[in-house]
Amino acid sequence: MKQCTLRKDLLFEGIGIHSGKPVRVHLKSAEAGSGIRFRRTDIASDEAVPARSNFIGESALRGRQTTLGEYENQITTIEHLMAAFHGLGVDNALVEVHGNELPALDGSAKEYVEAILRVGLKEQDAERRYLTPAQPVYVQDGDGFVAAVLPSDEFRVSYTLSYDGTDIEDQWISFRVTPDIFAKEIAPARTFCLKQEADALLKQGYGQGANFDNTLVFEKGRPIQTALRFVDEPARHKALDIIGDLYLTGFPLRGHVVAVKTGHAQNLELVKKLISFCPVNESLPNEKEKSMGKNLPRELDATEIQKIIPHRHPFLWVDRIIKLAPGKSAVGIKNVTLKDYFFEGHFPGHPVMPGVIILEAMAQVGAVAMLCQPEYRGRIAYLMSIDSAKFRKPVFPGSELRMEIEILKTKSRIGQCRGVAKVNGEVVCEAEVKFAFVRDAEENGSSSNK
Repeated sequence: MKQCTLRKDLLFEGIGIHSGKPVRVHLKSAEAGSGIRFRRTDIASDEAVPARSNFIGESALRGRQTTLGEYENQITTIEHLMAAFHGLGVDNALVEVHGNELPALDGSAKEYVEAILRVGLKEQDAERRYLTPAQPVYVQDGDGFVAAVLPSDEFRVSYTLSYDGTDIEDQWISFRVTPDIFAKEIAPARTFCLKQEADALLKQGYGQGANFDNTLVFEKGRPIQTALRFVDEPARHKALDIIGDLYLTGFPLRGHVVAVKTGHAQNLELVKKLISFCPVNESLPNEKEKSMGKNLPRELDATEIQKIIPHRHPFLWVDRIIKLAPGKSAVGIKNVTLKDYFFEGHFPGHPVMPGVIILEAMAQVGAVAMLCQPEYRGRIAYLMSIDSAKFRKPVFPGSELRMEIEILKTKSRIGQCRGVAKVNGEVVCEAEVKFAFVRDAEENGSSSNK
């Protein structure tokens, strides 16, 4: 299947459910491969924050909402919009937010979904990639919470809701997640809480934008001053949150999600585990490929990368490899954040990623592509030369640096590659790099270690 973006821009206005402040949101189309990105328009910054696990932010209400970004560039309560993107198959979009929280609307994803379906999606010239677990991935804690993703050729969510005899009865739902089923059966389910929870949140200064139209407040087994859209609306809303949170892997999911009594905290832990343990496929294998046992491109996390090259923190500049053809090519990702130590001294008032570190990151991706070949395992790639290096644009915090490497040649003890680094599809750096392959540092102690 091809990637998709919005056919037309969309505008939403409302108030934040916790802040109670007015907020305006523009949904805009975006180029293929750029993913979902959020940008604040009410602050003096043009940084777009990728909706990826590396950019999940911390907030006092982490268990009740999902947050992206850090410090003044935070955007909260993104889960319902992310669910709409995931459920309808929107791969690429830019979300411009005038405020620090997405609008509550009616407490569900219904208005987002109806608007996106009204304008339609535009197919793009790039293949969609899926997160496809080959074995169960799960998180669990001592309070009976458990969330797992099981291998499956379809996306399905099964959820068990249990408040242990409180004002909400036990519920269980299971839905195959297709755009049509999502729009009709899951997207309209509204957020909910118990009355005592609502009272406690108000005392803490939260829930300032909540009302009985956008929040189901349960007391004595029924919601106050409103009627249910579904008899099991709370369980369906939990499924909605899961669908939104799991899209922070950056890829649509093919797997069966089974969750019991979970919330955002467990969902986001599951996101991190999925990124660490699951391959990302360019497409599902056909029957011939299955029978041949053909290996599809897979994603390497930092742990697997460190099994191939010797770099370690703080000098490992590749977060993950999203595509790998040993000896031929590789695509690596570096999420650039304000936590990167070099921003403390590299133009602190106007932070820019040093060009030499961009080159280093590209070289590390090239080294992975070469050294993962069986004949080169156990060797170290030492830098010999950098040619035709050009810096096209600066790289700022909040960028996702994509490094595309092509191996030009490998011969005995020498390797050469060409690479480009991109941000949002635009080239920021390009160069050719040549390596010498050695078995230990003593063979060439005067070279710069790559």
